[in-house]
Amino acid sequence: MQFTCTVDINAPIYKVSTLFHDSAHFSKWQDGFVSHDHISGTPGRVGAVSRVKYNTGKHKVELQETITVLNLPHQISALYEHKHMVNTMVNSFTVIPANQTRLITTIEYTKFYGLVPKLMALFMPGVFKKQTQKWLDQFKIFAEKAA
Repeated sequence: MQFTCTVDINAPIYKVSTLFHDSAHFSKWQDGFVSHDHISGTPGRVGAVSRVKYNTGKHKVELQETITVLNLPHQISALYEHKHMVNTMVNSFTVIPANQTRLITTIEYTKFYGLVPKLMALFMPGVFKKQTQKWLDQFKIFAEKAA
């Protein structure tokens, strides 16, 4: 399963990509964000592995993030592994007129483990895209205030 979400942000590309990459700001735009803990590699660089935790109120979620591409200010990509699924996320930043930045996020789920995640992916793929778009819209608000 693969999908793409997009948002246009009224801020310059360097500011947008830097804010997006800085885990110190995740709680300002990702609902339920708890922590981003470094495990190995050089923090924030290609090959770095981190544990990312969320608490949605109903569920505690823990992911392992591995940065696969870091080409700021143009792209940040990572592999996310969870006990129920594996996905890649490619975040591309493009300059658009009037000192704005277009953020395009493409997510591809490559593995699902267990019946419930497989059924969700099959019958409710829009749930995944809706959550991603919500976070991008919240990031836009945060980045424009921070710019």
